[in-house]
Order: sequence, then C-alpha cells, then structure tokens
Amino acid sequence: MAAGLAAGALWGLVFVVPRMVGHFGMVDITAARFLVFGAVAGLALGWRPAERRWPSARQALAVLGLSGLGFSGYYLLLAFAIVEAGTEVPSLVIGTIPVWMMLLGRPAGLRMAGLLPGLALTAAGIALMVWSAWPQTGIGGAARAHFGRGMLLAALAMASWTAFGLLNAAWLKRHSEVHAADWTNWLGIATGLGAFVLWLAAGSDLATLRAQPDGALFVLLALAGGLGSSWLATVLWNIASQRLSASLCGQLIVSETLFALLYSFLWDGRWPHASELAAALLFVLGILASIKAHR
Repeated sequence: MAAGLAAGALWGLVFVVPRMVGHFGMVDITAARFLVFGAVAGLALGWRPAERRWPSARQALAVLGLSGLGFSGYYLLLAFAIVEAGTEVPSLVIGTIPVWMMLLGRPAGLRMAGLLPGLALTAAGIALMVWSAWPQTGIGGAARAHFGRGMLLAALAMASWTAFGLLNAAWLKRHSEVHAADWTNWLGIATGLGAFVLWLAAGSDLATLRAQPDGALFVLLALAGGLGSSWLATVLWNIASQRLSASLCGQLIVSETLFALLYSFLWDGRWPHASELAAALLFVLGILASIKAHR
C-alpha cells in the first residue's frame, strides 16, 4: 500500500512542474525530465553486466514506438494542456485512464451495465470541475479558447497513455521471455534518446537555457521528474503490483489525481472551492465504483 501511494505521490508531481518553471519551453521541460530517465535506466541496465540484456531489432522498434506514446509524447501533450488550462482539469481527465483501460481492455464477462454508475459519477465529477474552472464570460473569448485547447490537449494525452497501456500490456503478454525490469530500462533508454532528438529539433539552445531565471530549480525538477516521477515511481508501482491484487492497485491509481490536485492547491496557496471538492469526490467515487464493478 505504501509503495503504491508513494508512486501516486511521485506521479502527481508532474502535473505542477510546468507551472513552477513555465517560463522554460515545454519541449525543454519534457526533454530534461526524460533525458534524466534515460540516463538512470542506462545505469540500472548496466549495473550487473553479467545479466545485461539488450533488445533485438524488432524489440527495439516496439520500445521506441511505445516510449513515444507513454512517455515523451504523453507528457509533452500534458505539459501544454496544463499551461493552457491549469492543473486541476487536466489531472482529472488523465485520472480517467483506469476507466478507459477497463472499457477498452474489458475482459469477457464484464457487462457494460455494471460500469454505467461509475462512468456516470466520473463524468459528473469532470463536468463539475470543468464548469468551475471554465473562464467566465466577462473574461473574454481568448481565455476560453486557451482553456478549450487545454482540454483538447489533455484528452489527447489521455488517449496517448491509454494506447500505451493497452499496447504495452498486450506486447508483454505475447513476449513473456522478456524480463519486466529489462523492459522498463529499455523504455527508459528509448525515452531518453527520443527526448534528446526532440530537444535538438525543437528545444532551446544551451545559451538560452542558461539565461533563464530559476535555472537551479529547473535542474532540480528535471532530476526529480526523471529519477523520482519516472524511474523510482515505476519501481514502486511494480512492488505494489507484485504484492497486491489488481483491483486494489487500480484503486491506488486514484492517488495520482488526488496528489496532483493537492500539489496544485499548495502551489496556488489556497483551499479548494466547494465545487472543486465536490468534483473530486464524485470523480473518486466514480473510479472506485468502476473498479468495484470490474472486481
């Protein structure tokens, strides 16, 4: 339980990082985090040379594609969504991933009728949060357009990670000979390489990065995101997955969204509004109802 909750706490950090160093480009923030992830994965893979395993050409292609869906591409979309729409609504949209995974990867025997109450609660929670966060008419159309783009980007980020989750699980089932630790490190190295290419293609040059204020905070958050929210969070989640039932692990995923909301309110220095509390409660109840139906 502690490992699963700690993983959620680490994952929740990534939702507030773009707001903490938003004057840096989103490409730079994404690339920095995943360059650290790739470096840590490379060190972990080479820690015991006698047991080192490298992917075949076909495995490497699968790793590269999945790393783009589940890491670099996903987080780049999420970072832009947070810049456009804030932290709260994108974190709830991303938090519906367990439901989509359940629907799209629904096992035989799980009836849609049993999932409807949870889906209704989840949708109501997100709708209430969107309503409370949507810019008021007096603010002007530009703010509403930004918020709408943020919602779209959050939905694309959710779709990207959902596709990763389904394809990654299917690939691992078909290739049981691949060790999960090796697979994690391969993904990390591929993500680091992809992040480096992304930075070369669209990132800021080193002189521009050095000229930005809060450079030390940027480096610290890149280290925390790459080592903590990427590599260590994956290790902790694997520990929880090995010791708990799948249904209980699914419930612990909700902690990512709750921690993301907590960090956002702490960064803003305010208490959540009543509508935000109600939305979060509806969302959590909806996720738990969906998981109960799945059990």
